[in-house]
Amino acid sequence: MKKLQVKRLKSDILIIGGGTAGCYAALTIRREGDASVLIAEKANIKRSGCLAAGVNALNAYVTKGMIPEDYVDYAKKDANEIVREDLLLTMSERLNGVTEQLEALGLVILKDENGEYVTRGKRNIKINGENIKPLLADAVQGLKDVQVMNQVHIIDYIMKDNKILGAVGIGVEDPVIYVIEAKAVLCATGGAAGLYRPNNPGFSRHKMWYPPFNTGGGYAMGIRAGAEMTTFEMRFIALRCKDTIAPTGTIAQGAGAKQMNARGEFYEEKYGISTSQRVYGTVKENLAGRGPCYLKTTGVSKERDLDLMKAYLNMAPSQTLKWIEEGKPPSAADVEIEGTEPYIVGGHTASGYWVDTKRRTTITGLYAAGDVAGGCPQKYVTGALAEGEIAAQAILEDLERCNAAALTENNDGLFEQVSIEKAKEIQEILENRPGLFSTEQLEEAMQKVMDTYAGGISNHYQYNGIQLNLAERKIKELMALAENLSAADMHEVMFVYELKERLVVCLTLIAHLRARRETRWNSFNENLDYPRKDPEWMKYVNSRMEDGEIKILYRKLTGRREQYEHNN
Repeated sequence: MKKLQVKRLKSDILIIGGGTAGCYAALTIRREGDASVLIAEKANIKRSGCLAAGVNALNAYVTKGMIPEDYVDYAKKDANEIVREDLLLTMSERLNGVTEQLEALGLVILKDENGEYVTRGKRNIKINGENIKPLLADAVQGLKDVQVMNQVHIIDYIMKDNKILGAVGIGVEDPVIYVIEAKAVLCATGGAAGLYRPNNPGFSRHKMWYPPFNTGGGYAMGIRAGAEMTTFEMRFIALRCKDTIAPTGTIAQGAGAKQMNARGEFYEEKYGISTSQRVYGTVKENLAGRGPCYLKTTGVSKERDLDLMKAYLNMAPSQTLKWIEEGKPPSAADVEIEGTEPYIVGGHTASGYWVDTKRRTTITGLYAAGDVAGGCPQKYVTGALAEGEIAAQAILEDLERCNAAALTENNDGLFEQVSIEKAKEIQEILENRPGLFSTEQLEEAMQKVMDTYAGGISNHYQYNGIQLNLAERKIKELMALAENLSAADMHEVMFVYELKERLVVCLTLIAHLRARRETRWNSFNENLDYPRKDPEWMKYVNSRMEDGEIKILYRKLTGRREQYEHNN
């Protein structure tokens, strides 16, 4: 392999992650300001992030007759009240505006004979969204003073006195270390998949609900840097079509299909219809011997068959292929369902950075948007766009207000030191002799630990304090082993860093699961030591890493009009 090169880059604003929030932030920055932007994307911006395969609906929209406060109420109820209402409101007020902007970029939104958007339920509208990510990417790549660096994996922040000065990344294919200086940094890297043993083993292990490439890198960098994080214990477990792990909402809402056990009994109302309760009810029915469970689709019309098969081509073609291969469309066979392994994701639940209403983190100059930002669940696509816009406007506002001399302070010595340290770190990985364990083996060991001791599929998502203590000890042992991993090239170096990212997120997650001594969200946090919801726990569980250990903090709930703002 060629010798490692170090490249120094400079931009007004660095955006880490070219997914939904990152792209829209760049569009906002160039629309409303003249700051230069550099986007670092681990994959390729054209098909990266949660929108890579497309979607068939925008699940966060304020439909006719509704107001933003209604969306806040819905998200708050679904999350059993542990939300940042101020964040939800600032997001909800922008949902329809960003939708109009998507349509202006070329997104096809279905309309009825009166020119009104076609709804799918109370808060959703139907789209033809196979090309939603290419539309966003093309818009970004056409902007002046925006540089997109594909296949660059950001591995660490560059910090001084709790202030971010930039970040360091590596080439995924090329032996290059990128040391990037920026006046402001937006983290938009997405959440964390692959922490737990997934539904499907072996070569199919990456057939999961959330992108397997989202390894929690943005979380991990913030945790190591001492940023305050929130609500990791509110894990997300998706209810999905068995084997294909395709979304079930399209069938449930689009076809009105109810959840049903093997005896033909509908069980939704028995357990509740919140997101977590839908998973919990399915688990309980299986444990009671009344499984497998299904979405009842038999008897739907041939027209509905065609609609569903077309809809899944926009986001989960494997489900359509399964119907075709088996020769049984939805009307001929009910769709079997199951829960996935748990994920940490701020777009569906409330896990992520603790931010203020401008999406500033507790690190000066660092902002967070989309799945990586906490406190604001049920964002989906449009919510991520809204947060990208909010963060971008805050960055422009803050840069204008800040003293220019302070922003251009000479930190060459620090950047040089980072260059040397990271080059040495990566060179050691490349020069290490292969040891007893490979990166893949340690990753599988991590997933087994989390599955067995921290509430994975094999334990029906349940855990207790003793198990969590064992999980913590074993994860720390794996972290020590990961320090001696080897790699043959830069692509394998990326895998080493991704494993380390996941392990840091696991450690934080375990601390949060242990800290919330109640079961507020069945399945999402099924604490066997504290099996009931407790009014004493109407508060946020937050954390900060200090000297390598996770310190738990508790914060009071914030109302939608309180406008909580923290001081860094």
